[in-house]
Amino acid sequence: MDSAINHTVSQALVMQQAQVAQQAQMQIFKEALTTQQQQVTALLESASAEPQLADQGHLGTQINTTA
Repeated sequence: MDSAINHTVSQALVMQQAQVAQQAQMQIFKEALTTQQQQVTALLESASAEPQLADQGHLGTQINTTA
C-alpha cells in the first residue's frame, strides 16, 4: 500500500510540473500573438495611408501627354 501512495504522489507531482510548463508555454504563445497583432496593425495602418506624390524635381512631376 505504501508504494501505491508513493506512486500516486509521484504522478501528482509530474502532472503539476507539466501544468506549470504548459502555463509558461501558453504565456509565451499569448505574448507572441500580441506582438504579431501589433505588427499587423502597424503594417495595415501604413498601407492605408495616402501615398506621398512628388511635387518638386523632374522625376514623377511631369506627365507626357503626347505619348
